[in-house]
Amino acid sequence: MYKKLRGALIVALACLALNTAEAQTVNKSKFGKGLQFIAADSSFSLKLGTRFQMLYQGAINNSTDQLDDRFLIRRARLKFEGFAYSPKLEYKIELGLSNSDIGNDDPARFNNADNIILDAVAMWNFAPNWELWVGQTKLPGNRERIISSQKMQFVDRSLLNSRFNIDRDAGLQLHHTHTMGTTVVRESGSISMGEGRDITVNNAGGYDYTAKIEVMPFGEFEGGGAYVGSDLVREETPKLAIAAAYNFNDNASREGGQLGDFLVDERDLRTLFVDYMFKYRGFSSMAEYANKTAPAGPVVLRSDDGAVEETFVTGNAFNIQAGYLFPSNWEVAGRYTTYNPDKATNLRSQEQYTLGLSKYISGHSLKVQSDVTLQDQPGRENAYLFRLQMEVAL
Repeated sequence: MYKKLRGALIVALACLALNTAEAQTVNKSKFGKGLQFIAADSSFSLKLGTRFQMLYQGAINNSTDQLDDRFLIRRARLKFEGFAYSPKLEYKIELGLSNSDIGNDDPARFNNADNIILDAVAMWNFAPNWELWVGQTKLPGNRERIISSQKMQFVDRSLLNSRFNIDRDAGLQLHHTHTMGTTVVRESGSISMGEGRDITVNNAGGYDYTAKIEVMPFGEFEGGGAYVGSDLVREETPKLAIAAAYNFNDNASREGGQLGDFLVDERDLRTLFVDYMFKYRGFSSMAEYANKTAPAGPVVLRSDDGAVEETFVTGNAFNIQAGYLFPSNWEVAGRYTTYNPDKATNLRSQEQYTLGLSKYISGHSLKVQSDVTLQDQPGRENAYLFRLQMEVAL
């Protein structure tokens, strides 16, 4: 039943877009920028975009010399954005349609339905340099997570992000930007539910609180490049962004806060992020540090006989990457990631070394990316991961 409803929703949205196209004025659109419409009385606007990623992935373990591979649609998205009533009130809706986008791990908390809503947020510019966001979207956490999955430098994000990011949540966010000479400073904060996206039951624990500050001493990046992988615009002067964020999830009920399995008990989780982005004439570099703790109690939940049954994912990680974009729009990039879970979790630490090669045909809208990763885990044979991915965004 839910799959039929999902299909009907997608068809209805497509029909709405087509009807809007017939009734409104079509702006000049081009590849990668979506279909853009504006009402004749300028009371609203709509930009419709879609994209997908086709991924081949293969893994080899030295102890078995066996190749495990697969070909899949990694992501498939529909995105709607624009303004409603006034240009000061913007909105964004993004739907995830691939199995990787939709999956949920607790039918009771998702009303036994597909988990397709990624973003549904209204953004009100209520005063100069101030915005209030209401709805579900990414929290102001680590840089790598905020960068769109369409605009990454590698095939996918790092191990730091998969273990410690705070992802999307439903609630309120306040954003402010100001300048001091050439320096741009951005502050943001949020209060959210703390359990991640699309939860349909009452909040199981407390709320989640996030605060972030970002400084760009040499001014804004071109084209929002502080949150775009690779230096596709080839910054003519050096650009640097440095940021720190702190997240407190009160009585978190999932192993990672907003992500992971729901556990039988709750813990306060505290996460600190520090990161930077640097770009200059085709060269780009980004680094992040993350530290997640549960100071108020044990992170491991044990059975009556003392066996470890569940754990909150705590520890720290560091990721650094850099790349150079040649005039031919080929890019070579390298990445190093170290992941160090707390000993009490019984999770394995890991180091990853990644080498990437990308061809940007039309920026991040049409590109082919590949990378190979050496996965080094203590006590295990090294493993190798090969990935090849094509992105198409209209």
